[in-house]
Amino acid sequence: MDVTNLIRQIEFIKEVDKLKYILRKTKLLGSERNENDAEHSWHLALMAVVLAEHANTAIDLLKVIKMLLIHDLVEIDAGDTFIYDSQKSHDNTEEERKAAERIFGLLPAEQARELIALWEEFEARLTDEAKFARAMDRLEPLLQNVSNKGGTWREFAVDFDQVYQKKQVIQQGSESIWAYAEQLLNESVESGILKKTRRSD
Repeated sequence: MDVTNLIRQIEFIKEVDKLKYILRKTKLLGSERNENDAEHSWHLALMAVVLAEHANTAIDLLKVIKMLLIHDLVEIDAGDTFIYDSQKSHDNTEEERKAAERIFGLLPAEQARELIALWEEFEARLTDEAKFARAMDRLEPLLQNVSNKGGTWREFAVDFDQVYQKKQVIQQGSESIWAYAEQLLNESVESGILKKTRRSD
């Protein structure tokens, strides 16, 4: 047994416990309590297991699950950026890159390289697995906000066009899930929990 590797792996496991303290803007389904990043990651991984048959192409499900379990670990250092934040980009930042190198760097070198590569693949959104993983990441808060009668949409005055633009990513991973999501968005407008901004001609 390689005791050195085991010690590094245990240190990583202890470090990532901090993900449980990173709060997201969205709240649990039908709840007033904010979701934390660990709950979010677990939920996405389970969603992928259940919904994998709806992916646009055959996917490596284990790879998707790994991506989803680690994709937000960088937020231990970088914090959670609200997807509709107009001041700070939600896309990969240098801050997140440094966080990835520090956090995954706690692991033995080979494992660290694998997880950094998976994190980069998720961020790049070029592979079928990354596209499906990203679809899960966009679907969950949609379900939460619908269940909470608008949730963060209402709290932060986010309109239909903003939400629609972000949620369209789902289509790249699953056409059928996007059809369902699009219907939810339209129903949300009809029920008044998601506002359409009127534009002058």
